[in-house]
Amino acid sequence: MSLDTLPPLREVVAAHGLNPKKSLGQNFLFDLNLTRKIARAAGPLAGAHVLEIGPGPGGLTRALLAEGAASVTAIERDERCLDALAEVAAAADGRLTVVPGDALTTDMAALMAGKPGARIVANLPYNVGTALLTGWLESDPWPPWFERLTLMFQREVAERIVATPAERADYGRLAVLAGWRAQARILFDVPPAAFTPPPKVVSSVVELIPRAEPAPCDGAALSAVTRAAFGQRRKMLRQSLKALSWKGAPVEPEALLARAGIEGTRRAEEVDVAGFVALARAMTGV
Repeated sequence: MSLDTLPPLREVVAAHGLNPKKSLGQNFLFDLNLTRKIARAAGPLAGAHVLEIGPGPGGLTRALLAEGAASVTAIERDERCLDALAEVAAAADGRLTVVPGDALTTDMAALMAGKPGARIVANLPYNVGTALLTGWLESDPWPPWFERLTLMFQREVAERIVATPAERADYGRLAVLAGWRAQARILFDVPPAAFTPPPKVVSSVVELIPRAEPAPCDGAALSAVTRAAFGQRRKMLRQSLKALSWKGAPVEPEALLARAGIEGTRRAEEVDVAGFVALARAMTGV
């Protein structure tokens, strides 16, 4: 059997009783033209090594293989999907490796060791997408083991990833992390009708290209500063940063803001990525 002779995804789902589980954030894509579009959005895949999260019955997996990926490593938590994925693997000439398990607790860097220039391409489960992206953006060492992220999120999450202080309602910790370490942009939207079951929101495919040399600062410090600042985003920084601590010790907001050269009367949504980097550096004494 080859990839071209695999049965349609709807038949595979029916044969294996794969009703999407809301608890796992599952929404399956059956449109092969759309899955191919997502795969092509990751750039030319000939010779590339791809990590996929939550492949489900394997719709996007098939597209990645059809677009010429040298290898696809797919992490799947739902044991019900493993037999369907095994059928894809049998038709993939050894290019597909299925890893049962939870992506949140899997050492993906170790999994992709020896596969330079790896790309992450995924229709991320809605309930873990933000946590996974945050983990990738905070990972060290940097540059990371992956050279590109092509990910699908709910549109509202996608807008939060690419936001700037000009879009205050969407701008937050996720945008700061993404802007610090990557160049992010929304590529295209995917309507609810493309999924089974249809979600109540539009989805978007987002591209993130890691910056080779992001502004130097401690990632943990940046996370701590943004978490405190946006945790009380309606307050001035001299108030919201009172919740900030570093290495178990409280941080004095007024002194920190002075070292970073930022006015204490400003709110988190008014501070750009460079400003938060300055705060993180000031907190760590860099």
